[in-house]
Amino acid sequence: MWAIATALINGKKTPCLKVAGRLYPFATLSPTLPGSTIDLFADWPAASAKLDALAADIAAGKLATGADQSIDAATADLLAPLLYPGKVLCAGANYYDHMAEMGFPDVKKETQRLFFFFKPPRNAVVGPGDTVTMPRGTQKYDWEIELAAVIGKTARYVTPENALDHVAGYTIGIDLSARDFNQAPDQFYKLDWVAGKATDTSCPLGPFFVPASALPDPQNVALKLAVNGEVKQDSNTGKMIYSIAEQIARASEIMTLDPGDVILTGTPAGVGVPKGTFLKPGDRIDADIAGIGRLTVKIRA
Repeated sequence: MWAIATALINGKKTPCLKVAGRLYPFATLSPTLPGSTIDLFADWPAASAKLDALAADIAAGKLATGADQSIDAATADLLAPLLYPGKVLCAGANYYDHMAEMGFPDVKKETQRLFFFFKPPRNAVVGPGDTVTMPRGTQKYDWEIELAAVIGKTARYVTPENALDHVAGYTIGIDLSARDFNQAPDQFYKLDWVAGKATDTSCPLGPFFVPASALPDPQNVALKLAVNGEVKQDSNTGKMIYSIAEQIARASEIMTLDPGDVILTGTPAGVGVPKGTFLKPGDRIDADIAGIGRLTVKIRA
């Protein structure tokens, strides 16, 4: 099994193939691989087939002379794996237990309407490390772990039955929310999704992107998030109200989903706002998703 990463090597943002815990820079593996991971999605079927073959060669020790200029993934200076997605589309209120903790118990799917909001890719997306800057003025900065699906094939008016055919793979996402910025009780619109959700560095992604084959059943994947070592969220994607396939189908009715777009698929129970506990500078978030790994970020002022 392989994954994709972007690492800072000799001061350069370097796309890499990860195999057996080591990162192999694209440029050392093949002259036909692109200079950025996002460019793989221009023709994902061809790119993924090539990466399959290269990963097999690495595993079999068949690299060309000089091609093994790999580095240890555990010590690499990792960035977000996709610099930068075309769109970052986020599903809101999409787990039954999260709805319950937010004050809406006994939710029935047939009474709900799936909705989305955006995060700005170039400003919100960051990778692991000391990368998250708390928005100035917020007192209620909150965490949400999410499985992030990356689109690999243009999707427009797709059905839930074929929606997953349009997914290239997955990564870990953390949706950071300024809950106090989100609230507008004295206004007719009541909730300001841009102010609360679209702040800079509010969408850590990574540390790796895995192909769809790594998660053969994306509706049965374990998720866990801890703040300073204390587990806050511990759940499974099977608790979603709308499946990933249903989310993609609905989003494709609203707009065209392009290769390289990212969909954050909702968060389970365990966020900070119901208990009134929030993030502060110096806090560490560890987000784990089975089959992908751990995304760790630190909060700075």
